[in-house]
Amino acid sequence: MDRASSVPSKKNPLAVLALSVSFLATLALSEPARASQLVDRNATNVHLQVNSRGQALVTYRASGRIRRVLGWGAINARPSASGGKQVSFRLDYSGGWGTYHRRLWRAFPDTCRRYHGPVLTHVVASCTAGDGSYWALQSWRVALPDLGFLPWLPAQKAPWLTLSHWSGETAELEVHTDWIYSGRFQEVFGRLTYLGRPVYGYRTTRGGSPTDRFGRLVFLDTLNAPAYGRGWRRENSFVTHKGTGVFCYGFFRFDPTSGGYAAPPRWPQRCR
Repeated sequence: MDRASSVPSKKNPLAVLALSVSFLATLALSEPARASQLVDRNATNVHLQVNSRGQALVTYRASGRIRRVLGWGAINARPSASGGKQVSFRLDYSGGWGTYHRRLWRAFPDTCRRYHGPVLTHVVASCTAGDGSYWALQSWRVALPDLGFLPWLPAQKAPWLTLSHWSGETAELEVHTDWIYSGRFQEVFGRLTYLGRPVYGYRTTRGGSPTDRFGRLVFLDTLNAPAYGRGWRRENSFVTHKGTGVFCYGFFRFDPTSGGYAAPPRWPQRCR
């Protein structure tokens, strides 16, 4: 592995782990396993119900309207190198009307009990279902621009509401810090695994964004970084390496005008 490598990339969500380099940083990676999926953006007043058939009814407000989404058909994830397709929810944005031609939400038999699963972050609703499996809705700032830029577009500011369903163990993110280039720069490196097996994808865009449902992005966010100012900023996002699930990222200069990064209009043509 190239200890100084980094892959600029775009977005898509995951559990949270904190570490310390020269400033506080948070590495956020995707979901408990993969059965986590985007439901909507800018959702408020979120509620979760789950019936005995393994179906979740998600109720929330977005764009000034009450919305109801029925989701089912996914639990846990298939490991990388398992072949076939990754699991995914079926989502009925009519709240079940399109599937069953009736208003399910009027009498939805909720089996949710108090959540007692692994500790999660960014949770807006969670529960332990009647079969003992876990469901969670989380809100993530997935589309923040990299390299510390404050968001300048509505899409970059919008929090993503994602739905997860799993049982058993969750994914594990191993993280370490080190120095590179004869001690000139700090780095973070580690490995993403699920059930003891590496997590990775097979294809990315030229900018480093996964193009298959096995790939994961690791998001590196910073708090009060000297280079960026106060508050949380997105330093970068990158995929894990194919075949190993490892990653490494060096804190050195990047040019926001090249390499697939998004920069505000009329940004000066120079490195930060």
